[in-house]
Amino acid sequence: METIFTKIINGEIPAAKVYEDDDFLAILDIRPVNFGHTLLIPKKYFVNVFDAPLDVAAKIYPVLTKIANGMKNALNCDGVNIYQNNGAAAGQEVFHAHLHIVPRYEGDEMRFAVKHVSYENPAAMQEFAAKIAKEIK
Repeated sequence: METIFTKIINGEIPAAKVYEDDDFLAILDIRPVNFGHTLLIPKKYFVNVFDAPLDVAAKIYPVLTKIANGMKNALNCDGVNIYQNNGAAAGQEVFHAHLHIVPRYEGDEMRFAVKHVSYENPAAMQEFAAKIAKEIK
């Protein structure tokens, strides 16, 4: 499948590269939510976490850690947000798996809009836990 990310990986579209190895490419996001917002993209195409090859999943966290530490040192940020949107309902716009790494600063006032819900009672919470646990293979 051809995506904007495969075109960037193949050198057909320029990008501001932050990191590259045999398996991953990290670039600055062209629509950043904060300066330095980086995308970590597996070179092996898959849509999202639901079809992630386990070999790629096993390799991504060490790379993510390198990038987050490099970002913290280079930008002197106070923290980072790391997130991934999986599926259109979750806000995924480019259907090629990628992680967002966003530098954060005390007082930057950047907020992710969320609406918290409450379980009716502890038993209802346990029902949700059991339902999810049953499907984890």
